[in-house]
Amino acid sequence: MNHYLAMSALLQYPEPELIAALPAIDEILAATPRWQAALRPLLDELGQGGLIDLQQNYVMTFDRNPSHSLHLFEHIHGESRDRGQAMVDLMEEYKKHGMHMTGNDLPDYVPLFLEFLSTQTEAEGARLLSDAVHVLAHIGRKLTANGSAYACVFGVLEALSPVAPEELSEPPVRDMDEALETFGPGADGVEPLLKTMPGGVQPINFYPKSRAAAAAERTPS
Repeated sequence: MNHYLAMSALLQYPEPELIAALPAIDEILAATPRWQAALRPLLDELGQGGLIDLQQNYVMTFDRNPSHSLHLFEHIHGESRDRGQAMVDLMEEYKKHGMHMTGNDLPDYVPLFLEFLSTQTEAEGARLLSDAVHVLAHIGRKLTANGSAYACVFGVLEALSPVAPEELSEPPVRDMDEALETFGPGADGVEPLLKTMPGGVQPINFYPKSRAAAAAERTPS
């Protein structure tokens, strides 16, 4: 387990197994004292709080507040078809690096993305983080404004990124239950995320292109 995997664990729903693993996570982070100190507020909150209170806080923070959503593309694309294609591309990136998804998590779930980064070389992890940092920093700012201890995880990710995050415009956010319905099987029985899109797999786009850049791509040379 490295710092990415430790942060992935800290962003998971607080179960007894996570609370029991906190000393081990703290010990691993001790190898990088800077990050251990930065994550101390969340480590202490999880270690000292009652389980029911921690679980209720997690639900109120991430499940009941769309601006804190732990699904990256929700902050960029809302529930548009662009989000579906972005998730297809991210799943292909996972497969290309030998990671095959299991369970019910969507591919843009932040703990899953951090778990993926933990399997990469330092250079490749930094490249992928630099693509996603704009969204991660956006979530972090929202958490900071609401006084959440979870904000420290996103502060560390921002500090680890080789590029500075750019501001996101206010995203078109909807409820995740609606998202799951949107990405469920269509009338033809095929998952929309698995349908072949024109042009094949595209590069992952964690940050929307400016109108000027998009217009330039559409303008014939």
